[in-house]
Amino acid sequence: MAGAALPGRLTPPTTEEHAIDTGTPTAPRGGWRRATVREVRDPGGAVVLRLDVPDRVDHMPGQHYVVRLTADDGYTAARSYSVVSAPSDPLVELYVERLEDGEVSTFLADVVEPGDELEVRGPIGGWFAWDGETPVLAVGGGSGVAPLVSMLRHAHDLGRPELVCLVAAARTLAQTPYAEEISGGCQVVALSRETSPSGRAASRLSAADLAPLVEGRRTAFVCGSAAFAEAASQLLVSVGMPAGSIRVERFGPSG
Repeated sequence: MAGAALPGRLTPPTTEEHAIDTGTPTAPRGGWRRATVREVRDPGGAVVLRLDVPDRVDHMPGQHYVVRLTADDGYTAARSYSVVSAPSDPLVELYVERLEDGEVSTFLADVVEPGDELEVRGPIGGWFAWDGETPVLAVGGGSGVAPLVSMLRHAHDLGRPELVCLVAAARTLAQTPYAEEISGGCQVVALSRETSPSGRAASRLSAADLAPLVEGRRTAFVCGSAAFAEAASQLLVSVGMPAGSIRVERFGPSG
């Protein structure tokens, strides 16, 4: 199909999809564009889309795009998805967690193919964006690691991987997006149900995981569910990160 148009009016989702609450709204840079899907990957439980966005504005790591789908009868549905690619990447990479009854995610995961077109708008977000210079501690829960991987990739492109310490918390390694990139240096994979590749015993994210990483880092980024974001922020404060230096992006119901 030439464009990713929904075949008919969508039924209201019975499972809420993720929307992004960045705290401080920032207007999208540019209007709606028709992006061409160049690659579709299925890492299990999600879909990774790599898009060619015409006349795009380079994003800052941590920002996101809105994807809009339109049904034959004119009904539209839009969702926000974090950018995983580094600014230097010629394509925009989005990570879409597939929810069984998700209105948009199931369409993107099950229907969209390379060569299709999607309406997108972005990049969006100013509060949860990394400047590429400040040493940061990034903490993500589950799919919340997506925008943080963009930061990590950008740091590698700059030749300064030490700028970003990324802590990924999940139940298992299989449920940790981009786990293969979160290793070495000050990167940590904290698994609650199995031993991590580094040998860390199975347990929930704790202050002990974060304490060695705080020194010399003036800013922390936290991304995940509301419950995870609250717990991780409290842990960061307990190990010395000022509350005012923690930037939070929560996944919540989109309606």
